[in-house]
Amino acid sequence: MRATIPVPADPTVDGHRARAWRLVAALAITQTVGYGTLYYAFPVLLRPMATTLGASATTVTGALTVSVLGGALMAVPVGRWLDRHGGRALMTAGSVAATALLLAWSQVRTVGQLYAVLVAIGVTGAMVLYEPAFAVVVSWFGPDRRSTALLVVTLVAGFASTIFMPLTGLLEAHLGWRGALLVLAAVHGAVTVPLHACTVRRPRSGGPSGRPGPTDDADRRALVATATRDARFRILAVSLTAHGVATSIMTVHLVGYLVSRGHPPTVAATTAGLLGVLSVTGRLVLAGAHRRMPVATVVAVVFSIQAVAVAAMPLLAGSRAGAVVSVVGFGLGFGVASLATPALLAERYGATAYASIAGRLAASVTVAKAVAPVAAAAVLGGAGGYPLLLAVVAVCCAVAAAGMPARAGSPPPARPGPSG
Repeated sequence: MRATIPVPADPTVDGHRARAWRLVAALAITQTVGYGTLYYAFPVLLRPMATTLGASATTVTGALTVSVLGGALMAVPVGRWLDRHGGRALMTAGSVAATALLLAWSQVRTVGQLYAVLVAIGVTGAMVLYEPAFAVVVSWFGPDRRSTALLVVTLVAGFASTIFMPLTGLLEAHLGWRGALLVLAAVHGAVTVPLHACTVRRPRSGGPSGRPGPTDDADRRALVATATRDARFRILAVSLTAHGVATSIMTVHLVGYLVSRGHPPTVAATTAGLLGVLSVTGRLVLAGAHRRMPVATVVAVVFSIQAVAVAAMPLLAGSRAGAVVSVVGFGLGFGVASLATPALLAERYGATAYASIAGRLAASVTVAKAVAPVAAAAVLGGAGGYPLLLAVVAVCCAVAAAGMPARAGSPPPARPGPSG
């Protein structure tokens, strides 16, 4: 009779997994606080700031546009840094800088100062928000658990607007917009700085996820160059840029459209507010469906539903029920791209140069998101009005859907192995 000898569990593996999931929990919290304070506070404070600064709401809104463009300019250098050095120093320094900038924001006295501070906030946002957080997650997890880890981060952060927009409104009502920003700065610094400093680490080479060992800069640059020449990367860039244009336009102009169809402003705002909740729903749908079919296929279906929903708005949105139905159809895809993008890039190009490749993609998508609402305003000022604008959004969603499952006609670029 053969004796059975128990083999103790490998503490290194268990420890790695525990650290990895602690990291995911920390990033879920910091992304929620980061987006809540650096992004979602702005629309709540828009009109009080405009009144204090003696500027129009349009002029003040332009500060958010240049902030987004500042983040786009940083996407590529941030990606390179993450691939070479990891996220700890970058995200910790970015959190400290963002906290200081929230304090500076509370003290602005002119529109020029507001623009300068918001540009700097956009730059620091590129150091602490989704793109670096996703790069850190991708470096820690293999393909089997990566999607789950990314889902946890995006699901929790999806409630940033739900938490921080009412909180900011409450603070503004009691403390004014300057006092509200002082409190938000304190919250941001107290939460994000220690979590980034204490939990963000680079995984050990050859850990449980099966990642290769260190790769030198020459190999990484070669992989990035090959990836950006890859037809699949270019297809993804067109698809995600088109989708970014569509979501950005709808975020800014949906309330105005619903008001133009005769709905009271409160009803229009409440209906448009469904987009935040539905972004979480769409991510759950993607997470459940991708186990049965490829991610690209699921995303293509969701984007197609968005195209149909927007195309049907002129017919449906005259009634409250119809407006809700069409917004729900569009909202299902509202947050899907943020979860699908890292999964698609890591699947094809691996983790070695993920951040650099993702940074190049993010730059084009972010610029499109920043410019699209301004271009949309010009469309609304012309003869086409909202019908033409909705047609543009529907076409963008259709382009995005068509690009998702498209094949490159070539295998993925070869990934460099461990350097000797």
